[in-house]
Amino acid sequence: MKLTMLKSKIHRVNVTHAELDYEGSCAIDLNLMDKANILPFEQLHIYNVNNGERFTTYAITAERGSGTIGVNGAAAHKASPGDLLIICTYAELEATEAEHFNPALVYVDSENAITHTSHGHLAAA
Repeated sequence: MKLTMLKSKIHRVNVTHAELDYEGSCAIDLNLMDKANILPFEQLHIYNVNNGERFTTYAITAERGSGTIGVNGAAAHKASPGDLLIICTYAELEATEAEHFNPALVYVDSENAITHTSHGHLAAA
């Protein structure tokens, strides 16, 4: 049996720009992509904390260290500069793999600079 598991998350990044006249995608600072283990053109699930919008697109690279989070194309209707987003990726894993898999979690400050990371270890209940 395969399970869909959280692979990575960038938590509460600020949208730096939204550009409607673009083919599509979400531009992400390469530092964030590296820490979150997100590849160019990988599918993204994006959750907008400000307005509740949820949408799917793909990642493209933005300049390393720029703090850029750019929502492009049709998705620009779902996010505006200053909105807080949660950006996630998921992976299909066999149940035995999933038991020991830990996602890459990235946390940022108000300028989208990395403050800390985690590998998804949850405390036991």
